[in-house]
Amino acid sequence: MKELAEVRTLKVSRYIIVDEEPCKIMSISTSKPGKHGEAKARIEAVGIFDGQKRSIVHPVKHKVHVPMIDKRSAQVLALMGVNVQLMDMETYKTFEMPIPDEFKGQLEPGKEIQYLEALGKKKITRI
Repeated sequence: MKELAEVRTLKVSRYIIVDEEPCKIMSISTSKPGKHGEAKARIEAVGIFDGQKRSIVHPVKHKVHVPMIDKRSAQVLALMGVNVQLMDMETYKTFEMPIPDEFKGQLEPGKEIQYLEALGKKKITRI
């Protein structure tokens, strides 16, 4: 899910969609309005799921898509090689996802983790 927001309402550490990828905003710099135009904002962001840096420039009144980030908790059910089987603590739905490199060796059955979900993708954020 995503919604529209004006560029001037965005803040650092919030989220934006750039190239159909949810990204965390690292910096925003605005220029003064020109002789015949309006002020522009340069947004530097990093992809949540791929870690890629992206930058965009838009007028401050331009509308951009903002992802709905869902932060949830889950319990580890089983480790299956490079994947982990998890059960959402609220909905009791089970699903699999790859284990991020920074959490390899730290996951074990019964442990509770935090994950986030955006645009149909999921990522473990902390244990």
